[in-house]
Amino acid sequence: QVQLVESGGGLVQAGGSLRLSCAASGRTFSTYAVGWFRQAPGNEREFVAAISWGRGNSYYPDSVKGRFTISRDTAKNTVYLQMNSLKPEDTAVYYCAADSSIYMAARPVKIWGQGTQVTVSA
Repeated sequence: QVQLVESGGGLVQAGGSLRLSCAASGRTFSTYAVGWFRQAPGNEREFVAAISWGRGNSYYPDSVKGRFTISRDTAKNTVYLQMNSLKPEDTAVYYCAADSSIYMAARPVKIWGQGTQVTVSA
C-alpha cells in the first residue's frame, strides 16, 4: 500500500500560482494512478486532476482545465499539481489520492494523503 504526503499549500492572491507536491512511498509499484481532490468547508470532496503513473495520461474536470496541470516525476515518486490563475473558489484543503484508474472521480478512493490548505484571497 502506498503512503502519500502533500506539501506546497499556502495563501495566494487571486490570479496567482501555486504548486502542490505529493510524495509517495511504500508499495508505489502497485499504484496505477495518482490524483488530487479538494474539499471546502461544508462541501463534498471534488475531483481536481489525475495522472496515470505509467503512461502519464491526465484527466481534468472542466472547472480547472486550462488552469491546472498535473505531472509526475517517476524517479522521485512525486506528483505535482501546478495551479495557475487561481480564484477564490479554489480555496480548499487539497488531498492527494492513489487509485487504480485516472477516472477516480467516480470511484471509492481509499488511499489519501493528509491534505494541504490552499487559500486564495480576492
